Amino acid sequence: MSYNGADTATALVAWGNAWLAGHVGLDEAVDAVEKASGPQILGAAPTTADEPPSAALLDEVTLRRGLGDLRVAGMTAFRLALPAPGDPLGLSGPPAFNRAALDAGAAVIVSLPDRALGLVPVEDRRGSSYVGVRWNSQDAAPGLPDVPTLAEADRQLTLAMRDATEALLTVDDVSGIPPEIADALADLRDPGRNDHPLAPGYPQRAHRVAALAGRLAVVVELARRLDAHGLTADQMHRRGDALRLLDGAIRRALVAACNSAFDPVP
Repeated sequence: MSYNGADTATALVAWGNAWLAGHVGLDEAVDAVEKASGPQILGAAPTTADEPPSAALLDEVTLRRGLGDLRVAGMTAFRLALPAPGDPLGLSGPPAFNRAALDAGAAVIVSLPDRALGLVPVEDRRGSSYVGVRWNSQDAAPGLPDVPTLAEADRQLTLAMRDATEALLTVDDVSGIPPEIADALADLRDPGRNDHPLAPGYPQRAHRVAALAGRLAVVVELARRLDAHGLTADQMHRRGDALRLLDGAIRRALVAACNSAFDPVP
């Protein structure tokens, strides 16, 4: 399996919140997270000589043990952060944690009674065959970040999808849309696909939004690989803008969906 920090963080938040809400057990949650990204451990983030270690997790432990310890410490929720350059989505500081999360493209914030703990995923390779994930822990700001509600993210994603689809269909060269992207666009119209990244207990709208965001992420990845041969500078600019806006809407949709586990049911 190939490592993807955003997918890894999404899985931990989704299944972690399902566990905290009582919809699944700890073993089921950890099995689901590790099925997506391989074996995982928690430990303190590396520090320099003049930096004190985080007060959070000083010992390296398995994901199962680490989550159990955090639950005993009063953990109440997981929050997802999917930052990008110029867009610290889901982050509220401090700067050291924000920088680490931005470098990784993803992070998880754990809510504790009197503080918050930031977990940043990094690929963990050992020897010739072991490939897993290490969660580097460090202190995070306890305040809630400025992120959209699920309803707002749903609307933004729908608008961005429409604009990006129009751009891809009208901007790309005369050879037309490659079959991989055509197939991915067709998948957007299949509401019956069971490919959402969330866990049991989430609102139905969250499942739908997360599934759509996941399919659109495939479209963005494929579109960015397209050869720009034959495109004018204006066409390249329009396509790039559409994909950047869609990428931002996708990240907001995933953050809003994952963080909606404890939203009141309307």
